[in-house]
Amino acid sequence: MKRLTFRFVTTVATLLLGHPAVAAGGLDVGNPAPEFELPDQQGQLHSLEDYRDQWVVLYFYPKDETPGCTTEACEFRDNIFAYRELNAQILGVSLDDVESHKKFAANHSLPFPLLADTEGTTADAYGVKTRMMGWTVAKRQTFLIDPDGNIAKHYEDVKPDAHSVEVLADLESLGARE
Repeated sequence: MKRLTFRFVTTVATLLLGHPAVAAGGLDVGNPAPEFELPDQQGQLHSLEDYRDQWVVLYFYPKDETPGCTTEACEFRDNIFAYRELNAQILGVSLDDVESHKKFAANHSLPFPLLADTEGTTADAYGVKTRMMGWTVAKRQTFLIDPDGNIAKHYEDVKPDAHSVEVLADLESLGARE
């Protein structure tokens, strides 16, 4: 009975306050970013640890091949050389599978990994998993993670057509350099 009560209280708290890490302030600027290990569009595993000593633009998006998600991905693609000059790695994450990411990346010549979070565990850890039009998806949010693995900036209100330029400006103001 105690275990059931604890689960119920935890579930209710999560529903009311969001993911426990978010509710406890675990994703505040300056705090360590949650680790993950996810496959990209080629099936290769990526973890946050793989990108130590680099800036990481970890952007979550709802669905491959939808208008806003395509616009956002193509904006990142079009600025890829500027990101590379700033020693920043772009990682897109959605709940779509590897095959969907493979098609999306090929259709739009995306030169960065798209990570398949099919179970939604990474979206949960970052507090961005939600329901939209009957589907479980990731909210369109971005986390800028510094070379030490800490959250440097959290973007909650993302405009797909202007976001890449906004992130580049913030990287420069934070002193990112190759």
